Amino acid sequence: MARLLAQKLNEHFGRPFYVENHPGAGGNIGIGMVAHSPPDGHTILIVTSSLVVNPSLYAKVPYDVYKDLAPVTLAAVSSLALVAPAALPVTSIKELVVQLKGNKDSIGSPGTGTTGHLAAETFKRALGLDLVHVPFNGAAPTLNAVLAGHVPLAMVASPSVAPHIRQGKLRGLAVTSEKRSANLPEIPTMAEAGVPGDQVSDVMLGVLVAGGTPRSTVDLLHREIVKVMTQSDVRQRLDASGFDTVANSPDEFAARIKTEVPKWAKVIRDAGIKPE
Repeated sequence: MARLLAQKLNEHFGRPFYVENHPGAGGNIGIGMVAHSPPDGHTILIVTSSLVVNPSLYAKVPYDVYKDLAPVTLAAVSSLALVAPAALPVTSIKELVVQLKGNKDSIGSPGTGTTGHLAAETFKRALGLDLVHVPFNGAAPTLNAVLAGHVPLAMVASPSVAPHIRQGKLRGLAVTSEKRSANLPEIPTMAEAGVPGDQVSDVMLGVLVAGGTPRSTVDLLHREIVKVMTQSDVRQRLDASGFDTVANSPDEFAARIKTEVPKWAKVIRDAGIKPE
């Protein structure tokens, strides 16, 4: 996403944009660098849902998510999918509940505190299922474990599972988006599958700059990025990757952040996940 935006903004502004990858601490290092960069709009953050999860997942983060960052737009989102091996004799959440009720089993995710893990916690609590969380180091090992039958369920971002579902190796039971995923239109949402409560959970691709950046600069970046997001070739690439374009306003993205941070803080507390 960052490379795609950099290329397009290069063309729009006629000056170079380049990508710096700063992994580590669940994204906190990169987020902190942008949060404390000069507030001139020249340093742009492309971030996932770690933005709204990390303030509760870590005992200390090097930024204030509300004060040190200025939202530009929520560029795109992707749902998570609850999947099982094709050999598992269930075809729906209802059948899964019947099979699991009263039994102890496991559910995998790409790691502790990931969106997949927190969505799994929300799911199992809503249905009162005794599922032990099994964290893996990323989506690929999680899916390998499900395909091999080592864990019967996993909650993983839909772009990662879609090829396996299409090949008949995995069965998709539900997606966590509010509406059905364009990438997996045949799979019901959690609400359609009868799972109670708020099960909506997206993998976000957000764009932000340092807090204190002039609103005129934020609005300029917003206009140009929305233009990029609405281009047919960009939409095609996002669709192929399993992401749905959002491109909302700075105020809408800010409101979403203020909703998501306390939402995931409660999930983390209820699940007994200790801040690192």
